[in-house]
Amino acid sequence: MTDNQNDKYISYTRMAWAIYCLITVIIIVVLVLFVAQDNEEMFFYGIMPAAAAYVFRPMNKPFSKLIFKYTGASHPTEQDEPPQT
Repeated sequence: MTDNQNDKYISYTRMAWAIYCLITVIIIVVLVLFVAQDNEEMFFYGIMPAAAAYVFRPMNKPFSKLIFKYTGASHPTEQDEPPQT
């Protein structure tokens, strides 16, 4: 696999994580601004979606499969490189 393919995979992974975080922030904003009725609920809805997004974050294998499905960039294989002197 070339360095260019590895760079593409890394950039797609960063983009996927950014989208995941953006969706989490949008959910928090909607819950805090439109659903919460008092300060206690605002605090709860501000903290719990972020905690749930952390706990239920995607694992590497399914995440890599989705990236490959939609972009065609596969997970870089680990290669043993000789030490450079």
